[in-house]
Formats: sequence, C-alpha cells, structure tokens
Amino acid sequence: MNKLTKVGCSALCGSLAAISAANAGDMTVTGGVDMTWTSLEDGATGNPMGIGSNLTFKGSGELDNGWTFDLTVANLNANAYSSAHVNLVMGGLGELNLNQGNSGNGVHAYDDKMPTAWEESWGNSLSTGVKLANGAGSSMNISYTTPKIAGTTIELVYAPAMGAADIADKSYSTGSISKDAGYDAVININPSLGTEILSGLNIYVGAHYAESTDNNTTLYQDTGSGVAGITLDIGPVSLGYGKAGHVTGLKADLGDTVGDPDYYKSSMYGVSFNVNDDLSLSYSYYDTRKEGFSNKTYVKEDLRYVEVESMQVAYSMGGASIRLAETKGTNLHYNAGKNQNATVLSVGLAF
Repeated sequence: MNKLTKVGCSALCGSLAAISAANAGDMTVTGGVDMTWTSLEDGATGNPMGIGSNLTFKGSGELDNGWTFDLTVANLNANAYSSAHVNLVMGGLGELNLNQGNSGNGVHAYDDKMPTAWEESWGNSLSTGVKLANGAGSSMNISYTTPKIAGTTIELVYAPAMGAADIADKSYSTGSISKDAGYDAVININPSLGTEILSGLNIYVGAHYAESTDNNTTLYQDTGSGVAGITLDIGPVSLGYGKAGHVTGLKADLGDTVGDPDYYKSSMYGVSFNVNDDLSLSYSYYDTRKEGFSNKTYVKEDLRYVEVESMQVAYSMGGASIRLAETKGTNLHYNAGKNQNATVLSVGLAF
C-alpha cells in the first residue's frame, strides 16, 4: 500500500512538473539611474542637480500554437508606477497591443523620430511649449500592427475615451470633457528592395482623429493630428526630416480665447554621427507655428512661433553613459523674447 502511494505521488508530481514547464514564462527586471547637472544662461536654477531612477518589469511566455506574449510594467522615479502594456505576437497574423497610454503606439510614437545622440531637441531642461503630434497612444488604447510586407507595416490604434485615466481590471473610467474616442493609422516603410543602399531608409506617415463629445455646445469640434517624415542611415551618419500638424477644433462663434489658433504646424530635422561604437554627436531642430485664427485676431509674428535647437554628444563605456547637451530655445511658450539657453550634463548607469 505504501509502495502504491509513493508511485501515485511520484506520477502526480511528475504531471504537475510537466504542466508547470509547459506554462512557465520568464520575468526580468532592468533599470537605470540618470544623474544630471543643469545650467541656464539667463536664469537661476536653484538646485541644478537632478536624479531619475527607472525600473522595468517584463514577463514573457508562449502559447501552444507558437504565439508569444509579453507584459511590460514601467516604474519611474521613487518607484512610482507609470504604465503597462501587453503585447501578443500572432506569427503571420501580426501583433496586438493593449496599452495604458505610454505613448508607444500610433502617431504619438512618431512625434519626433529625428536622429539624436541622446534626447530630442526639446527634451533637455527647457520647458519649450512646442506642439507635438499627439494621438490615441497617449490614452488607454488597443493597437493592431500588420506583418511586414515588402518592408511595410500598417498600425491601427483605437482609444475608447481620449484623456481618460488609466484603470484597473473590472472597472471603467469617464473620458475628457471635450474628447471622445480617438483613432490612429500609421504606415511605416523601409523600401530596401533587397538593396544595401536603401537598407537604412525609413519613411513614415501617420494621422490621428479624435471625436468631440459635443460639437454644438462646447468650444471644441473634432480634432486631429498628423505626422510624416523620412530618415536615412548612411554608414556612421544618420539624417532625418519631418513635418507635423495639429488641428485644435476651436470654434470662433463660441468665444475662443484671443490668440488661439485653428491649427499648429511643426518642422523638424536632425543629423547624427557615430564617431565609433562608443562616441556619437548630433544636431537637431524643432519649431512650431500657430496658424489661422478662428476669431480673426491679429497676432504678431514673434508671438506665433517657438523654435528649439540642440547640439549633443554622448559617450558610453559598458553600462555607463556620459551625455552633454547644449540647447537653445526662442520665444518659449510663444512669449516674444523669452529666449533661454541650457547646458545639461548627464551621467547614466544601467543594470
């Protein structure tokens, strides 16, 4: 009897082990810390030192049919939860992504794809006021990306309620007072055609449309954004140029604020040079202009544009990186003469 019991237990344990192995996944944690020193040319910085710590938890697994899935959870400074997304790779059927609005999907992921040694031109210490192309990716959304065919993918994104807060399971949330559902479509093309000379060429075009909750009684009509650009890698040199726009949806007959534009348009370009595997240099530029005014109010030229340019150098050695950015902003937040230069030194450690 005892022998039979032992045999039964062994068989059961073996079965459980097999089930566990079949359903086992992997969980990894990566992270890093960035330490910065900021200096403003025409302004007091108070305490110029800053520190940012980030942790990313990632779990992955595989289904019986070969499809793979992964979960990514991002924690930012002070171990504060930031966002999460679940990705399902369906072999030849493409990919599905359920995202809590980390701006990684749709138009928002292409707001500035210019080559850079470190950060975007507007991403270093200065509060600039440039108008980036925004889309459904900034809200809770689901996206579908087609398989790559002839170097081309198409991504479709749907956000049920633009501006709604991230929510947990078995719950729901209301959206923005002025926006309802949002829709994105992005086409990304790498037309290499099997040739080496075109292997570094990338072309992208994206559009976003957001419904207004009430087109008759609010200040807002339906809004939209668009972005298009091209990047090219030639050996150690990367080049890029892009355009973006945003339609505000403001209605003049309901008393929009003086100086509010009908739309914004932006231009961007950049060039980077990899001196070697560790050292890179870059120059990038971004400007935004207000155009068209629903209330026909005259707005001076220097109150209608913001521009930012940044020169950067980055050097890496193993898990450590040293970055330096010299950034110049003109008419920040559309304030004439509000110009500022910033120098940022960063040391990053990754683990």
